Amino acid sequence: MENVNSFIQSVPLDYFIILSTILFCLGVVGVLVRKNAIVILGCVELMLNSVNLMLAAFSSYKGDGNGQILVFFIMVVAAAEVAVGLAIIAMLFRNTKSVDISIFNKLRG
Repeated sequence: MENVNSFIQSVPLDYFIILSTILFCLGVVGVLVRKNAIVILGCVELMLNSVNLMLAAFSSYKGDGNGQILVFFIMVVAAAEVAVGLAIIAMLFRNTKSVDISIFNKLRG
């Protein structure tokens, strides 16, 4: 564990912040632009992972494990979100034969 922390601390914190910001922005753009529900779900996961990267980097630089514990709980919530999201997408595909999110407006009634 000490080798990982020393490696992470050898990279400047600014690099982690820039990478995490770029990943988060790509996820937001993907959610706003794309119409495919599976791609949108992947973009949400990209945003969650960028936050996890930032939390792990700050936790390592601070020398405290609380951020890494929070990362673990975020991963558990993300796994549950994927399971529920894929179940909803499977039901949407079963009923409409498409995963286009514009169909959700037609399902309102």
